Amino acid sequence: MTSAPRPLPEWLTITTGRAPAVVDGRACRTRAAFFAEVARVLRLPGYFGHNWDALTDSLRDIGNVHLVVEHAGDLLAAEPAEQFATLLAVLAGAAEDGLTLTLCTDSAHEAPLRRRTAEGLA
Repeated sequence: MTSAPRPLPEWLTITTGRAPAVVDGRACRTRAAFFAEVARVLRLPGYFGHNWDALTDSLRDIGNVHLVVEHAGDLLAAEPAEQFATLLAVLAGAAEDGLTLTLCTDSAHEAPLRRRTAEGLA
């Protein structure tokens, strides 16, 4: 008789899904830098168009992915606020195909990031 497996502790996850894709926000202060970083992290093909439409198409093709942005306060910080809003809209659309997103920052930058994100989602 085999017993049921022991439950895992809350801090431990075992998955057969894709590993999270980790983007460094410090390397993504501009759109061009963001597209280059996300292409590298997600291993997008060489023909990736480095624009919002190409990212939308690529994320639809990838499907289920967990995107983690470290130092998220720096993400597109050198761009107009509309670019951050566009990124959030693209990622919201990709969420319908299985994308999840975690924006990571330190406590000193949390409030501004929350404000900026809320404004971008409005």
